[in-house]
Amino acid sequence: MNKVASLLSACLLAANPALGQDVSDMAHVEILTGWQMENGNRMAAIRISLEPGWHTYYRAPGESGIPPQIDLTGSNNIASMRLHWPSPELHVSNGMWYLGYEDELLLPIELSPLGGGDFRLNGVMEFGVCDDVCVPMSVQLGADFNASQTPSYTQEIRAALADQPALIENATCDAVPLQDGMRLTASLKVPELSGDEVAVVEHPDKSIWVSQAMLSRAGGTLEIESDLVPPSAQPFMLERSALTITVVGGGKAYQANGCKGS
Repeated sequence: MNKVASLLSACLLAANPALGQDVSDMAHVEILTGWQMENGNRMAAIRISLEPGWHTYYRAPGESGIPPQIDLTGSNNIASMRLHWPSPELHVSNGMWYLGYEDELLLPIELSPLGGGDFRLNGVMEFGVCDDVCVPMSVQLGADFNASQTPSYTQEIRAALADQPALIENATCDAVPLQDGMRLTASLKVPELSGDEVAVVEHPDKSIWVSQAMLSRAGGTLEIESDLVPPSAQPFMLERSALTITVVGGGKAYQANGCKGS
């Protein structure tokens, strides 16, 4: 198989429960139309199927990797989307670690319509796949949804929803100013994990650079330290409740949605 490919694109139409196209020799992408939720939203999914030996990345990949990005500009009657990320796996390659998925990523996507009636998803997904080399991919997404559609792939999508990181309750943190930003120190109650364990800190503003987290452990308490630097390279007001902290190791994943002052 040729492991060097140029940037490719494909158009996905979801008139059927799942219809996709090969993006390249390494990846096949399809939309699973899912089901209509009681709150009026639609639970669907994007599935990336990979050739053996290839992998793609979690939304915060770690020391290396290309995080998937989805732009729904051009969609009709869609107010917002929420991605429900399944737990990533920790891998080490060439002395660097990353969080990602081998063989397949089934990513549930919850769509909120602007109003009643049918709605259409139009957008672009960009992601990377890697083996010995890394290849950026771009795919056009297109799908029509209506309340009368027969539910599809519910078992697979529900399995991905159930595989999300376990929630960490009562995470505490402190933030102190640096010359060019802020330093976050967080304390989380996380069971001891077998083997290596890593953590990633995410800020909702992706223009803010976040350093790789430093970890130390005392029994079931994990201490995490990470620096956050905005484009202005100045201290800033850090909204701790908006942060996401994910810990992965030993085949398990945990997530804190925000932290409180200690």
